[in-house]
Amino acid sequence: MSDADAGAESEAAWRERFGFAEPYDNQADAIEAAIDAGRENGYLAMEGPCGTGKTMASLTAAATLLDEGVYENVLVVTPVKQQLRQFVEDLRTMNADSAEPLRSVALVGKRDLCPYGREGVFPADVGTHERCEDLRETTATLVEAGSEGSRHDGEEIDELTAIRTDEDLEDAWWDPVRARDLAKSARPGREEIDQSTLETASASSPYVPVQPSAPAEFDEDEPLFCPFEADWYGRNRGSPVDFSAGKDAVVTSDDFLPAAVEAGTCPHRVQSVLLGEADVVVGNYNHLFDPQSRPLIEGVVGEETFVIVDEAHRVEERVRDLLSDRVGEQSLRRARNDVSELVARASQSEGAKEELAAHLADFEVTLDDARRARDFYDDVAAWLAGEVGERLEAEFDGRRAWPERDVELPLRDPSADEPDDLTRWAEREGYTGDFWRRLVHVGMAVEDVLEEEEAERATVVGAVSRTFTNWWERDHATYFREIELEHAPQEAPTGEPWEAQYTAGLVMYNCMPGDAVRDVLAGLGGGVLMSATLEPIGVFREVVGLDALENDPEEPRPVTERTYDLPFPEENRASWTVAATPFTARNRGEPTSENGNATREQYRYVLRTVARSHGNVMVCMPNYREAAWAGDYLADATEKDVLVDASSSDEETERLKREFFRGPGKVLVTSTRGTLTEGVDYDGDKLHCCAVVGVPLVNVASPRVRAVRRAYADAFGEENAFAYALTVPAVRRSRQAIGRVVRGREERGVRVFVGERYTEGAPRSVYEYLGPEERAEFVRMTPEFLGPQFEQFWD
Repeated sequence: MSDADAGAESEAAWRERFGFAEPYDNQADAIEAAIDAGRENGYLAMEGPCGTGKTMASLTAAATLLDEGVYENVLVVTPVKQQLRQFVEDLRTMNADSAEPLRSVALVGKRDLCPYGREGVFPADVGTHERCEDLRETTATLVEAGSEGSRHDGEEIDELTAIRTDEDLEDAWWDPVRARDLAKSARPGREEIDQSTLETASASSPYVPVQPSAPAEFDEDEPLFCPFEADWYGRNRGSPVDFSAGKDAVVTSDDFLPAAVEAGTCPHRVQSVLLGEADVVVGNYNHLFDPQSRPLIEGVVGEETFVIVDEAHRVEERVRDLLSDRVGEQSLRRARNDVSELVARASQSEGAKEELAAHLADFEVTLDDARRARDFYDDVAAWLAGEVGERLEAEFDGRRAWPERDVELPLRDPSADEPDDLTRWAEREGYTGDFWRRLVHVGMAVEDVLEEEEAERATVVGAVSRTFTNWWERDHATYFREIELEHAPQEAPTGEPWEAQYTAGLVMYNCMPGDAVRDVLAGLGGGVLMSATLEPIGVFREVVGLDALENDPEEPRPVTERTYDLPFPEENRASWTVAATPFTARNRGEPTSENGNATREQYRYVLRTVARSHGNVMVCMPNYREAAWAGDYLADATEKDVLVDASSSDEETERLKREFFRGPGKVLVTSTRGTLTEGVDYDGDKLHCCAVVGVPLVNVASPRVRAVRRAYADAFGEENAFAYALTVPAVRRSRQAIGRVVRGREERGVRVFVGERYTEGAPRSVYEYLGPEERAEFVRMTPEFLGPQFEQFWD
């Protein structure tokens, strides 16, 4: 077969899956590039702005590879809820007329699915996840085969029971009949329990609205259990809900949650069953990159999986957050109390001591180990309190000068690869490496003892001890140790004076997320990493580990690239760079209304010119402090309503966004690093102009930022460290913001970069980090030409 014939056959195959009559410009190339990468077990890094059709292109390629038998399933991860909904819609579009629809499920967290957690039935001081795990363990014990209790062999089962008959169930350790009896015991009818039923997600369950306890015939102690979990065992761990519950075989929690509740089965278990049977799984970054969430998909996702990583420009930042650990002062004290309680129990009698010693021995832990851990947590808590007090006294002039913001107190020089102050202190106190390594085993043992004896108890010692073991084991270049003070004023504090203003925690901050990303991608079959702002793709490949993957000496994986231009008519948009004095902290001074230096005056002129232009205008400042300054000024400088965004709740942000969209043209002032500049679709007439003021760098003096720069210098060279760690992510933020303007072929709008640094050849220019289309299209002008250009474009 000739190359031309092979190409035609390949196109015919993917067109069978493509959800529309014809692809957009560049969409066909994107599909074929993803298919080619997938066939080679490689990865495609793709930048495509709004209108490229990235979602449908990646799904079409993935479906084609499934049809060819190259992969067994597909995993989609995105950090943006709006994008998750877009994948669901595109999957339904693909499946609508297909004889073999892709069975698909969209994942949500346990907190969103647990009926008791959703309705506030659990105690307020116990997390849904922790309580659920305890109830699952108790329920499993109650339904174990061979346990005492009533059996009704041969009972009839209704069609919703969906008993599985897989051969692998022949050795099942649970008794499905006993499980069904246990679930039924939680239904209204027993005199001693409520006669109403639990309702959630607009669905009524078969069970009472309180936490039920097991009847005495199952366990004389009558422990609390979960009837939804028992019902799942009663169905031989099957699901009463299948893919027909969702439109076009795509199931979301809106579909399976109420159906599972009405059937009386755990919705989270139903999701897990659907996950195991799905062709396509849609989730968020946590499911793929977070060690705490990854177990949900662990048995399903692997070398036979094709992955689609959406909004991939955010991978570096999100994975860094997921892999950073924090132990707050309250958690440290609770861990100490957990161990102290066990030690106290051992001193009650010789019999209690022997019993506890035997239990701990199952974990190869002794009572002396527990006492030593108790002393350690006591000492660390005292060290932390004293260290915070001394550092604040040394760095700020008295208590009145303590800043009303979060504060970082580094435990080592951020520019040096050396042990931290806590580790050095601990070694001086005799807490050696062997002790730190044993902490995790002590924590697990103590947690097991306490939770077995007191099912209601929520312990933290297991998680805290794991973090401290990692504190010792992890290297210092990759993980930066510091004390983090969260600004959280209290009216009636106890303890140290600083506790009236701050909550302290010990932090291990991940400086090199690319290593973890590389390892995750190496364990998958291949895929696509895509975004509207990946450029410079060479930098992206380096920092997320794609280059390391391609150059692996044992198993190299091919990596290809694609960059596409904005597909909408160029005459529908104006793209300008205003060569104003760089808007840097040194040039602009403090953001006060009285500050009238030349830089501030120049930007006041630019801001009012932009704000007075046609329609809805979004002004993006480098941070929220500068946004407040700009908002105050524009409130008097324009006749439009001026809305000022701030770091606030999701509800407040949504309210602000709705107000901006409603009525005549307004000005919305926000931070380029805020939530309104990414993942929000300003389609139609919702936005006519976006101006990005300055380069939105993070605080370069922050200890953790300096530590990242040091780690990046080691990995990518000193000459690249600042650009890779700070400049490129900041420019991507700016590019995301201006990408909000033109979202369709009929839309018109203006995109403006304000600041000389966006121009070619300027000192500390960021011009080279813009995309190819932006470098070619943006027109440089001085501030005085801005007003006439607006008039000309809109006229």
